[in-house]
Amino acid sequence: MMLSRSKPATQTSTSTPAKENKKKKKMPKLDDFLAARDYTGAITLLEFNRNSGKGNDETDLWIAYCAFHLGDYKRAMEEYERLTRRDGCHPDVWTNLGCCYFFLGMYPEADEAGAKGRMEHGDDGTDQAPKSRLQNRLLFHLSHKFNDEKRLMGHHQGLQDMIEDQLSLASIHYLRSHYQEAIDIYKRILLDNRDCLALNVYVALCYYKLDYYDVSQEVLAVYLQQFPDSAIALNLKACNHFRLYNGKAAEAELKALQDMASPSFMFARDLIKHNLVVFRGGEGALQVLPPLIDVIPEARLNLVIYYLKQDDISEAYNLIKDLEPTTPQEYILKGVVNAALGQEQASREHLKIAQQYFQLVGGSASECDTIPGRQCMASCFFLLKQFEDVLIYLNSVKSYFYNDDMFNFNYAQAKAAVGNFKEAEEVFMLIQSDKIKGDYTYLSWLARCYIMNRKARLAWELYLKMETSGESFSLLQLIANDCYKMGQFYYAAKAFDVLERLDPNPEYWEGKRGACVGVFQLIIAGHEPRDKLREVMQILRNTSNPQVEYIVRTMKKWAKDNQMNI
Repeated sequence: MMLSRSKPATQTSTSTPAKENKKKKKMPKLDDFLAARDYTGAITLLEFNRNSGKGNDETDLWIAYCAFHLGDYKRAMEEYERLTRRDGCHPDVWTNLGCCYFFLGMYPEADEAGAKGRMEHGDDGTDQAPKSRLQNRLLFHLSHKFNDEKRLMGHHQGLQDMIEDQLSLASIHYLRSHYQEAIDIYKRILLDNRDCLALNVYVALCYYKLDYYDVSQEVLAVYLQQFPDSAIALNLKACNHFRLYNGKAAEAELKALQDMASPSFMFARDLIKHNLVVFRGGEGALQVLPPLIDVIPEARLNLVIYYLKQDDISEAYNLIKDLEPTTPQEYILKGVVNAALGQEQASREHLKIAQQYFQLVGGSASECDTIPGRQCMASCFFLLKQFEDVLIYLNSVKSYFYNDDMFNFNYAQAKAAVGNFKEAEEVFMLIQSDKIKGDYTYLSWLARCYIMNRKARLAWELYLKMETSGESFSLLQLIANDCYKMGQFYYAAKAFDVLERLDPNPEYWEGKRGACVGVFQLIIAGHEPRDKLREVMQILRNTSNPQVEYIVRTMKKWAKDNQMNI
């Protein structure tokens, strides 16, 4: 207000008519703002005109248009709603209002507004003019949202060979994960319309979805040369960096956008906040993601992933249980959550649901040859305990996951399950995650690999490092039985001895007796050191059983005959 008072005073005292005319020529016009994509500046000018009494219906339409392109769909909606309440409202206003509702996720309201977006009846009141092209495209997208295939095909037939309609068709292909079909349409349009640079962003996004991150970067660079401040393009570049390098490299790209203070930054601020959480490995997820669940579709999925990483399976399940999956990512995540819940609760129902979701993705024509698709088939066979088939799929993608702990964990289990214990042990040893290495499944499989590879001492050391618990008792049982089976009687005897002291079960005594006799036989044969005989006799004496003295007496006699001091 102070500036607006002082400026005229300065102008009247120092400006000449020539200078005034010169300044008037330099005053920006609406077209200048629109050409520069400065919709904030355009709205400021339009509101000034409206508040000055120079506004009209066209001014209101332009304000709604600029608000829409700023991503302020609520503001645009309010402007269009006011216009619909006026007499003689043009049918296109209803269609534009429907577009606002669509972007706000108000699909029933968008459908109702879109249906009104048609020309009035003819003069005789009998014929209805055809729908506008925009209205057909809006209803086409709404049909996809409502999963109404019959209606979708009806509006599909109404599409023409014009850029806007073809772009709409490409977007539906994209939403249905038909990325190559979308690329074909975009490239065909680009051949005749080289100035449509934004199509390069769409093509790059499709290549990103196909995991061709390098190609995506190359295509994206064409657009960024002309529009280096584009929020959507820079965000996609950041996502490519995240896939190709790491979260820090990706965050640096978004920081460049923030530092520019570009008008487009405000348009994409929610998207950028969301992606920063992903780039930072989930940092701030509980603060940022919940409000965005109904704004950015990926926000729900990433929050589910966050809960899974925190081992909060129930929260992850509650968040995704009512989601009807439509994309491969949603099917995969629902499969993972159901598999985790099924294993946690020993629920065959959840495991079966997970197996079905994995099979749907891995068996689909669009995903069967992708890395996630092959992982899904591996997961499906894993749940079915068909480990030979698991290895077929994991072997085909293992070069992409050499340092991936979770992949190696599953790969090693499958190797061990088919009896390839040597390679399984090697893969288990590649795992770096302390969380996985402390998991009982990891410890039990690694112990079994050690034993089968005749390294029973290492299996015993795994047990010694564990705190007393139900899991340590189970591992002890595994060591006792597997060592006995593999003829590694010394550690079988030690394990059965501890088991018997923890639980005086006659079966443990029988196992210990057999293992101790087995060690004695190996000593006689020269396959075990003689000094172990003393420890074996002590292990036997830990049991108050009449058979103990007979066995010990036999061992003593052999020691005496062989001049061994015990």
